[in-house]
Amino acid sequence: MKEYIDYLIKSKFQYLATIGLDHKPKLRPFQFMFEHDGKLWFCTSNQKEVYRELQQNSSIELCASQEDMSWLRISAEVVFENHMEVKEKILEHSPLVKRIYREATNPNLEVFFLDKLSATISRIS
Repeated sequence: MKEYIDYLIKSKFQYLATIGLDHKPKLRPFQFMFEHDGKLWFCTSNQKEVYRELQQNSSIELCASQEDMSWLRISAEVVFENHMEVKEKILEHSPLVKRIYREATNPNLEVFFLDKLSATISRIS
């Protein structure tokens, strides 16, 4: 797991694939926040379409790449949890998230972790 966490941190941004409300694939940039209690944490707004998509179908794939032409692919299930400690830690971790949501009690801020994940790092070579 440490190898995947290090890879996510180094890659800065990842791409999250979901099944859209129209049942077609959707792909968007996302940002890994951190590992906490052995879980990989992310956040979003409950006002966004991605939130509604994940409520309908929690299966995702996440992809990150690096300059050495390698990539990390994670398949997982998303689990939303109203975890105030994680919300506070995310606000400390990300100035962007802090600017958008201002405080952990913001009713639009949702946090989730990846469950039942399988991951691989591949290289073109």
